Amino acid sequence: MLLGTAITANGVTVLMIVTGAAAGAALLLPGLLGAVLAAVLGQLQMLWACCDGEVARWRQTFSPTGFFLDKLGHTVAEAGIPLALGVRADGGLDSIGGWTTLGAVLSVLVLVNKSLNDAVHLARSASGLPRLQDRAEEAAPRAAGVRRLRSLARFVPFHRAFHSVELTLLAVRHARTLPSLPAALAVELAVSIASLQRPDLVEGIRAQVIDKDRNPHWQPARLDDVDVPALQARFATWVAAADERQFER
Repeated sequence: MLLGTAITANGVTVLMIVTGAAAGAALLLPGLLGAVLAAVLGQLQMLWACCDGEVARWRQTFSPTGFFLDKLGHTVAEAGIPLALGVRADGGLDSIGGWTTLGAVLSVLVLVNKSLNDAVHLARSASGLPRLQDRAEEAAPRAAGVRRLRSLARFVPFHRAFHSVELTLLAVRHARTLPSLPAALAVELAVSIASLQRPDLVEGIRAQVIDKDRNPHWQPARLDDVDVPALQARFATWVAAADERQFER
């Protein structure tokens, strides 16, 4: 669709930057509207991120400016959203507290991680070495100790999701029935804790970041195979366990 317009690859990347920044800003809006708007803008930002490179390849318009804009866009979105989430969890800009601090720490960690990744490529370029290709064998650690640590990281139960697409839709639908922000946060916390029992997001991180084989093994393998009634039953159990009193001031 974009190929039929006059927009350039760099123009698509600018759209990605603006959309990613808007996704973070949307989280500052109270209530369900801000959460839904941020989710939609986040998906749109990823769509632009997939399209700018395709437009550049089709038109053969690669440039250093495009590379810089792409890096800037991902940095703005990935560092801005954790901070905005922290502010939202604290109740907004007028009540900044511990959650905002936690979000800021996570943002800094994101920036440090991205800086280290870029530093690897910069060091190789300064030494006259070719750029590393995005392949699993290139990313594999040479040192045996580091390889063992990386293999152990697969078993650390963080950032796991349980059928994330269906679960997200359930959460959005249920949020419309909640009377307050503390109630919504309590349900979100209960669902997040329960989601740690499934390995799908860790598997995605493994395929995308650790091994970089781009071949995740989802459980189940297809969205059509999700047992929706069973998921709805589990979701109802998680909602019943939510305690909004911990988020009330």
